[in-house]
Amino acid sequence: MKKYFPLFFIICSILLVVIGLNLFWLRSSDKDDKKIVMPSARITVYTTLPVEEVAPIASEYEKLNKVKVNFVILSQQELCNKISSPSKPLNGRGDLLLTDRNLLELAEKKEILNTYSSEQEDVISPNLKSKKDMWVGVWYDPIVFCINRDFMKMSTNVPYTWTALAKTPNIKIGMTDFLASNTASQLFYSLIEAYGIKKTFILLKEIHPKVVQYAKYLSTPVRMAGMGDSDISIALQSEAIRYYNNGYPLAIIVPEDGTYFDLTGVGLLKNAPNVSEAGRFMQWLLGDDVQLCLEDNAFFFIPTNATTLAYKNFAVKQFKIFNTDKITLTTKQKAKLMDDWVKNIRLN
Repeated sequence: MKKYFPLFFIICSILLVVIGLNLFWLRSSDKDDKKIVMPSARITVYTTLPVEEVAPIASEYEKLNKVKVNFVILSQQELCNKISSPSKPLNGRGDLLLTDRNLLELAEKKEILNTYSSEQEDVISPNLKSKKDMWVGVWYDPIVFCINRDFMKMSTNVPYTWTALAKTPNIKIGMTDFLASNTASQLFYSLIEAYGIKKTFILLKEIHPKVVQYAKYLSTPVRMAGMGDSDISIALQSEAIRYYNNGYPLAIIVPEDGTYFDLTGVGLLKNAPNVSEAGRFMQWLLGDDVQLCLEDNAFFFIPTNATTLAYKNFAVKQFKIFNTDKITLTTKQKAKLMDDWVKNIRLN
């Protein structure tokens, strides 16, 4: 047995050397792989979108393009203050704004955006982008009537307009409080611009007794309709689709006499440090990949680019929209009208 011991020792030594070399190779390969997937560039995007929406976008873009997208998430008021600041703190610090139409128009007015155009941007409808190529809409989300299907089957008087909604007797309505979110308040101001102050207040006064809850969140009215707590809810289409896909008995009607929609757009900041990469990201936001990413994470927006597969899969029908280009209410007038609604309708 002793005479085989040296041979056994040699074999074990060879095995240890082989195992060691394999481990070294594997660790080296892992390091090489990590080097390959490291982002080659970085862009900074100021946004008012929620983290659950932008986090998947950042992850998907980095995975596909090896570019790190740093989203700086701010409230509506915080970004408004930064845009309005005389010292222009956004200039040279970030690359893009990804936010709603109102803030993009303010940024354009304050001259902190740079012009940018591309083939993708060129096909976007003129009413969904800046006339001076300062920003472009990437997706939008209309306000709709979200109806409980059981109610719809039993009712012979389903409303298809705002006027009909106000006049329909014996219905339960769910809606988000106009004070609770920017989207809800913009609907309020859009109704006023479309119908005038007097008619709008008459409509809202007729709707008020039928409202079972003025919700704090945009998703609550949809859930109410899905669970039968309301017959009809005034809600964002994306929320209605999300609950519908989760099995809630819902139907969607876009008001025939017009509606408001949230428009999310993107604009290139002046003195952006990463113009080329920022431009490529803007183009990506107008394509199919971002829509697939959003839908995988239960966000269902209508893309502004009508040439995409995502837009065609939506089977988007033409609908009348309130012309937000003609909104002339000042900040002071808006505050006064909101106060009048609260005092004369909401609290009565």
